[in-house]
Amino acid sequence: MFTQRNRYYSAKKAGNNDSKFEAGKANELALLKRAGEIKDFKEQVVLELIVNNFIVCTYKIDFVIQHNDGTTEYLETKGYPTEVWKLKWKLFEALYSDKPNTKLTVEYQGKGWKPQRRRIK
Repeated sequence: MFTQRNRYYSAKKAGNNDSKFEAGKANELALLKRAGEIKDFKEQVVLELIVNNFIVCTYKIDFVIQHNDGTTEYLETKGYPTEVWKLKWKLFEALYSDKPNTKLTVEYQGKGWKPQRRRIK
């Protein structure tokens, strides 16, 4: 029933990254930094999501990118969006989307996640 979910949890780790897709993005950002296209980036940054002075939860964003023009981009790479991630991302968007010079981005693996139909034998 949950073949997609099982595949998500069996993803291979690649160094500090949670997936090969994320590791590839880290390599791409490292090249952009060396070329001077971006100022800097950090991986696996833990953010506290605070509402009314209460810490609701923590959120580990894949990348925080400092661009040369002064903007900060929060980049999430996704192969399969779980229900917990969707909820945390909505809360993250609500708290961070109004900040000046801030960009929130989600990059999906391939053409984006689509549920696949599978035949049950």
